[in-house]
This record gives sequence, C-alpha cells and structure tokens, in this order.
Amino acid sequence: MIFDFSATASRDIYKLLVSTVQPRPIAWVTTQDVDGTINAAPFSFFNAVSGDPPVVAIGIGGRGPGDVKDTGGNIRRTGQFVVNLVSHELAEQMNITAIDFPKGVDELKEAKLTTTPSVHVKPPRITEAPVALECERLVIVDVGVDRSVVLGKVVAIYVRDDCVLDAERCYIDTPKLDLIGRMHGAGWYSRVTDRFEMPRISVEEWAVRKPKAAE
Repeated sequence: MIFDFSATASRDIYKLLVSTVQPRPIAWVTTQDVDGTINAAPFSFFNAVSGDPPVVAIGIGGRGPGDVKDTGGNIRRTGQFVVNLVSHELAEQMNITAIDFPKGVDELKEAKLTTTPSVHVKPPRITEAPVALECERLVIVDVGVDRSVVLGKVVAIYVRDDCVLDAERCYIDTPKLDLIGRMHGAGWYSRVTDRFEMPRISVEEWAVRKPKAAE
C-alpha cells in the first residue's frame, strides 16, 4: 500500500514514520542556557550522519509555532550540547526527563540523576550515561513552523571505562553498553540483545560466490 503524504494528515505521517523507521537511537540531550540553567530531554529522531567530520543530527519538535523546546532554544543561543546515550538500566529515568515539565523545572533532579563537567563544552554530561558526545552546533535547519534539525560536530566522546576494551585501538564493548532504541507507539522501546553477524562481501569474494548464488 502506498501512503501519499500529500493527502495524509501530519499526525498520521508521524505514526507511519515512527512505526517503520526503527529502532531509532535516543539522543538524551543536555544543554545549558546563558543563565546557567541545565536542561535534559530525550529525542529519537537522531543519528550519526558523518564520520569525518564526526557529525550527529537531531530532529527537535516544539510545543507550538516557533517553539523548539528548551533544548532547541539553548542550542541556538549557546551553540553547544551533549548527546548522552541511554542504557537499559536508565530507561525509566530517561522517561522521567521526557515529562513536559514547566520551564525552570530541573528534569535531572526529578529523575535523581547527576552531572559531570564536560571537557570542551559548557553543558555537562549525565554521569550515569555510558556514552556522552560533546557537540558544537554546525547549523540548525528549520523544517517547519515548530520543527528543526540540529547538526552538531562531535568534539569529544566519553565512554564508561568498563566498556572500553582497548583504548589505544578504540575498541568498545558495544554489547556491554546495553543501549536501547525507540520503537513505535506511545511507549515501545527495544534492546540490542538480539544480534547477528554478517560480514561485508568484497568484490573478489563476490566474484567467486556469485555463480553459486545464481544456481
């Protein structure tokens, strides 16, 4: 079935996207306003989009026309943010920070989370998060009256010590991170505990395998 978005309501387009583009990694973003106020909020329209330079993209929706939430406003004003990644053990606390609290409420305090100073940016990382990406704003693209896409350059990455296999080679124990992803509906998530390995095929190997695959 083809869903023609020119004839589909916005709420239904959203439902179709989140039901099919999944699982989506979660950007648990911490920002700091010019007055020093810390904000934390999760976003699932997120991914790494470049390795050199290292760039991440985050889609931020607002509460109303021209409002891209505290996170978007802080990034516009300061140009800095931290993307914390969410492990399974932190899922409930992440969900607390997603509550639509009034401006000025400390989401991290509500979720009983702590922070640690970053190395290159002013916003702190969430101490309990197994991974944190320190980012500087590259550009913000407004894609709707209350929607923006933030592109940020990653200037440093923190990985919890027990998840680093070989620091010199930058080998990470990815399964041990136990990260979760966003799925469909109002509250479905996934874990990365069900994995399979499929090595990439070289041109030379395919030249040998192709005739057999065609039989």
